[in-house]
Amino acid sequence: MASGFFAVLDDITALMDDVAVATKLATRKTAGILGDDLAVNAEKATGFMAARELPVLWAITKGSFVNKIIIVPVALLLNAFLPAAVTGILLLGGIYLAYEGAEKIVHYLFHRSKSGHEVIKEAVVDDPNAEKTKIRSAITTDFILSVEIVIIALGSVADKSTATQILTVSAVAVLATVGVYGIVALLVRMDDAGLHLIKRSGEKGFATALGKVLVKALPIVIRILAVVGTIALILVSGGIFAHSINFLHHLFPSVPAIVKEFAFGLIAGLVAVGVMEIGRAIIKPKKGTVDSTHNHTS
Repeated sequence: MASGFFAVLDDITALMDDVAVATKLATRKTAGILGDDLAVNAEKATGFMAARELPVLWAITKGSFVNKIIIVPVALLLNAFLPAAVTGILLLGGIYLAYEGAEKIVHYLFHRSKSGHEVIKEAVVDDPNAEKTKIRSAITTDFILSVEIVIIALGSVADKSTATQILTVSAVAVLATVGVYGIVALLVRMDDAGLHLIKRSGEKGFATALGKVLVKALPIVIRILAVVGTIALILVSGGIFAHSINFLHHLFPSVPAIVKEFAFGLIAGLVAVGVMEIGRAIIKPKKGTVDSTHNHTS
């Protein structure tokens, strides 16, 4: 009886050792996408009034956990019974990310009449649903990035037992969410930390100097994150296309992978933006038609 109990403990210990090693490997393989995830979500979590930043970030974090709860079991089931579907889902996600990245570039180049943060602040004041809209957008983008993270983590343990796959992918999903949004929380509250240092030090000494640096650095960091987040969206989408479509993977072998992936993502994004604009133009009723209908009704 006792020997059986200790045998079970030994099996559990061996499994945990395998999971720890596999999680370390999977985390290393997903490091690039985690960096992109951080940049994208930090950019999406900024632009709100200071009092709303942490509540908004917490709402996005909860949405991210829900995303993982949905994605992990579905990915494991599809990988076991319908592996071809995983590639299709990745490609659809890649198109969405490419669209988001390209839309930001197009908006910046052709539709920018005010700075991004002025527009966001006005939207928060004028439209009570603006905050919810941005949260939904952030959670949707997180869903796509989470799919990529989970698929990469799953691929790194494809030759392991089912139990190891489940535990490893679950561990990576939790670590990704806690790590990414924990760092984002630190970034968006950087100015508050700086003000706290200034007040606590009596506006003297090294702590005050550091606090002033943190306060002044936040707007710069936010602008950098906006640019990096947009580039990350395009690179992640291009990477999905390059690794999922064999023709693209072997196209232009002498060109650096990062250049090809950015080009693939940007081209796909611009095409998606064009299709969406055409779709909106078709669906949106013409002003004359609306006016004539209104007059006829009157």
